[in-house]
Amino acid sequence: MITNESTAPQPIQSSKGGTDNGPRNVSRDRQNPDLLTPPPTDHGTLPNLRFSFSDAHNRLETGGWAREVTVRELPIATTLAGVNMRLDPGDQSGVREMHWHKEAEWAYMLDGRARVTSVDQEGRNFVDDVGVGDIWYFPAGIPHSIQAYAEGCEFLLVFDDGAFSENSTFLLTDWFAHTPRSVLAKNFGISEDLLTDIPAKELYIFPTDAPKPIVWDEISSPQGKVPNPFTFHALTQTTKQAPGGSAGIVDSTNFPVSKTIAAALVEVQPGGMRELHWHPNADEWQYYIEGQGRMTVFASGGKARTFDYRAGDVGYVPFAMGHYIENTGDTPLRFLEMFKSDRFADVSLSQWLALTPPELVKAHLNIGDEFIRHLQKQKPVVVAPQSH
Repeated sequence: MITNESTAPQPIQSSKGGTDNGPRNVSRDRQNPDLLTPPPTDHGTLPNLRFSFSDAHNRLETGGWAREVTVRELPIATTLAGVNMRLDPGDQSGVREMHWHKEAEWAYMLDGRARVTSVDQEGRNFVDDVGVGDIWYFPAGIPHSIQAYAEGCEFLLVFDDGAFSENSTFLLTDWFAHTPRSVLAKNFGISEDLLTDIPAKELYIFPTDAPKPIVWDEISSPQGKVPNPFTFHALTQTTKQAPGGSAGIVDSTNFPVSKTIAAALVEVQPGGMRELHWHPNADEWQYYIEGQGRMTVFASGGKARTFDYRAGDVGYVPFAMGHYIENTGDTPLRFLEMFKSDRFADVSLSQWLALTPPELVKAHLNIGDEFIRHLQKQKPVVVAPQSH
């Protein structure tokens, strides 16, 4: 395809670059202006730090769909993997069948409502309903299920291993299908005749009756309920407010069961940015929920690269690399920051400079007292104010 040079973005920056009038994907160039025409401050080679769920293979089932971004799609993302899943609406709504896996599962509800159930290794059970903005966490090896209400639901799943695959979970129906019926009958103390209609293969996602009122599903266990709930309701969360947006942190300090994944839900207003910072304890896995933004990652050794992000994209920042996230649109930018850790931690560049002896900072950056006074008046904001 030959493009129209007058309407397509061109890789030109001052006297550098030149027109591209040959075969190209113009819509992708428009979505990624900082790859087509990088800021002059970008330098050197970094791994790809962006992958969109829109570019991921989608597994379609009778009760919904699922697609994943793992180390296979985004090789740099070794610590965490993500799954975007939809369970269909209706009187026969979708259910993610009863299962477990070797990895811990953290989830964020994007749309609709669902019921989650689980039983832990002590025989203590759990059932709860979750809606938009709510979170759940199931430790590795703990069985659970997710059942959509009649309006359906969509959610993000995050697992504490970048090599995780949603296609390799331990499924109830898959186990039954691959166990001799005589063994199943002996295990449950029943006649084989009662097992005539068990599924011949896994169901994975399938339609079934939408949940009844939760009191119908609350089964009393002799061992009682799990001591720490597997769900976290967003309305109970206190967010950090700043002139340019807000941030709500969810980790083991306010969600005790979440021992391997910590998170922050960040909202940046138009013109604002997530301040320059780095994380001293883990790589960062990002999921963009709404809006559009850009991020420059500083990798030391004179290397830096800028990427553009939109809703449905995954971003990644390797351990300790400096970065910011700037809202480049005219609507709020909302995204999740995820870490394979029990605690959220970051180091603010502004705070570091403000709490270091002024003369030392001035000697490094060749700046004056006015800048130092400004730094010392600032409070840690997480999200910087709108630009002027």
